[in-house]
Amino acid sequence: MKTAFGVFFAVAAMPLAGQWLNYPTPGIPRLPDGSANLSAKAPKLADGTPDLSGVWAAKCGIYDGSRCFVQSYYFDLAQDLPAGAVQMTPWAEGIARQRASRNHVDDPYGYCLPPGVPRIDFGGGPFKILQTPGVTAILYETLVGMIFRQVFTDGRSPAPADSPAWLGYSTGHWESDWFVVDSRGFRDGGWIDTAKGRPSSDALHAIERFRRVDFGHMTLSMTIDDPKAYLTP
Repeated sequence: MKTAFGVFFAVAAMPLAGQWLNYPTPGIPRLPDGSANLSAKAPKLADGTPDLSGVWAAKCGIYDGSRCFVQSYYFDLAQDLPAGAVQMTPWAEGIARQRASRNHVDDPYGYCLPPGVPRIDFGGGPFKILQTPGVTAILYETLVGMIFRQVFTDGRSPAPADSPAWLGYSTGHWESDWFVVDSRGFRDGGWIDTAKGRPSSDALHAIERFRRVDFGHMTLSMTIDDPKAYLTP
């Protein structure tokens, strides 16, 4: 299933205990009143590549309040798709029904295990992107502690699936201003979203496409290609 999220991410400034709370981050464009100008032009690196670095938080993330959070993509990834767009295989339909009947007690996230891709982009707090020429790291502040993903951009082929992981293995490349993250090698038994309990299998191939629209906003589209669980991507 493919969801054009139109989800906006904004630089987060949380009134929580932390390090260097009163140290102004250099390089942030500011309005006359001193606040960050989130609509300023998106930054680029010296080679012209868009710079995705920064701290990002999904709209309707967990810190936005419960009413907004329960309407997020964390609970229903396909909420913007037409009715009938997600066609599960009989196996996947059975798994989703079982999860609902057991009141989601089988959710690995409830046992402090990683929520999987793409739920990890929406299920916790902010995440930080660190961008280098050979690898882009995504550091997640989630409910299971600090975990991270490495997106290799050094030209290597996608990893073989002989050692599956909760967050898979990711390679990345640029298509114009879009950073395309190709992830494979997932464990079986994943959850695509929470309320619906849609499953993913070890055949999951996830493609995330990030585009920094301006200084403070980013869009993300997601393609889920899992022939064991869905009849079409």
